[in-house]
Amino acid sequence: MTLESQTATVGPSSGSAPGLQATGTNRASSSGATRSLAVSVIVPVFNERHLVGASLARLLKIQDPVISRLQVIVVDDCSSDGSWDIVAALAQADPRVLTLRHNRNLGKGAAIRTGLERADGDVTVVHDADLEYNPADIPDLVRPFVLEGADAVFGSRYLAAPYRRALGYRHSLMNRALTSVSNWVTDLDLTDVETCYKAVRTRLLKSIPIRNNDFRIEVELATKLAKRRARVFEVPIRYLPRSYREGKKIGFRDGLLAIGALVHFLFVDDLYKDDQYGSPLLRQPERTRRFLCWLGDTLRPIAGDRVLEIGAGIGTLTEQFIPRESYLASDIDPVYLDYLRAYSLGKPYLDVRHIDVSNAADFEELDGRFDTVLIVNVLAQVPDEHVALENVKRALEVGGRVVVLVPQHSALYGTLDETLERRRRYSRDGLQTALEGAGFQVERIFDFNGVSVPGWWLNGRVLKRRTFSRVQLKLLDMAMPLLKRVDHLLPFGGLSLIAVARRVN
Repeated sequence: MTLESQTATVGPSSGSAPGLQATGTNRASSSGATRSLAVSVIVPVFNERHLVGASLARLLKIQDPVISRLQVIVVDDCSSDGSWDIVAALAQADPRVLTLRHNRNLGKGAAIRTGLERADGDVTVVHDADLEYNPADIPDLVRPFVLEGADAVFGSRYLAAPYRRALGYRHSLMNRALTSVSNWVTDLDLTDVETCYKAVRTRLLKSIPIRNNDFRIEVELATKLAKRRARVFEVPIRYLPRSYREGKKIGFRDGLLAIGALVHFLFVDDLYKDDQYGSPLLRQPERTRRFLCWLGDTLRPIAGDRVLEIGAGIGTLTEQFIPRESYLASDIDPVYLDYLRAYSLGKPYLDVRHIDVSNAADFEELDGRFDTVLIVNVLAQVPDEHVALENVKRALEVGGRVVVLVPQHSALYGTLDETLERRRRYSRDGLQTALEGAGFQVERIFDFNGVSVPGWWLNGRVLKRRTFSRVQLKLLDMAMPLLKRVDHLLPFGGLSLIAVARRVN
């Protein structure tokens, strides 16, 4: 157990502190002024030749100031009834339409995965090829992204609206039962988890691994968005149901499969695709809330009133430090930045921007603005620690403090560090030399989290693992109230070192 805080054919798998400018921030308008977004609409199609033409025609008629550009991606899931000929002809007539085709039938989830690869809008919406859903509701799905900083918006067939069609009672009862089970798993108070109309920020959606090929994708997305702490909204939509005689495809069996999927995702976390930022491993500590609170309790008394956090991720430490006079949370991962910007809404003291600690240009507007800089598990990854510390020093006022957490013990360097793209682990003397070489006066350096040293050694050096098991993390977090009390009694140093150093000139 261990922790450190931190037209084509396709085959089957084919802000700133006071005084700072707003450059780098991306707040949604709180005044109600309309900002427009580019929207990608993925339309899975399977044997819908009687409806797909009319459905796409309605979709292409959307005109609303909230949508700056419309991209329609039609994915034909190996239709055999002539649907492909209809969508291909439509694509020839309208350049906004991109057509893709599976060479065998794979299912709705697979079609969405295929279409998502080509989506380039700010927001991606899923639209069925039949006429059950009205595309005129799509602008309403987009508005919460503009006005409320939403990460995802679901169109609900059951929310209060000026009017709605009375739906089939038995079908609605099953849907509500499934939604209730989903809500218990996700702790989201949704009214319609099985809705087709799910709009998600494209970068966020692309970062989520979608595993199910069938209708289970609906509960999979809801569960993973909840576990990713996404800001999920609902808006009322219109719905014109069709009968099974008319071609409705989802049935009772799909409901049972969805419940099975919910049980699966209750226990299994599969939330991040592999990326250049090492997200799957970096985000595993999100499950260890007690550990993160211990880290926050350790660092919070050191922080001042004007704080810059380097490498904030999705704000697991940020939320423990605010409110402050001003707080600037930064990262380089665009998905994390999207989350932080949405999280900052309603918090006038919290700003967000992209800051690469190795890039001096990112610090040009930050000279002397802060009394504290937090840099947690970042310094070991940068190519030149001296350049990074010089940039951090620039952002501090004279007398301001930098609080640095780095991994300790070079003998522990192993596969886990390689996965995190760490270049080094530190010794106490090495960390002090690096800080003093950048012109800081070191006030103190102390060990943190010695209880995780055996687990890190076992997983990274002996077993050569590149991730932690869920069981290990759960057991560690359960034992954390006791472990943190005995941490200082251990005969070996901490898995991490924390240094507090002051800018003297």
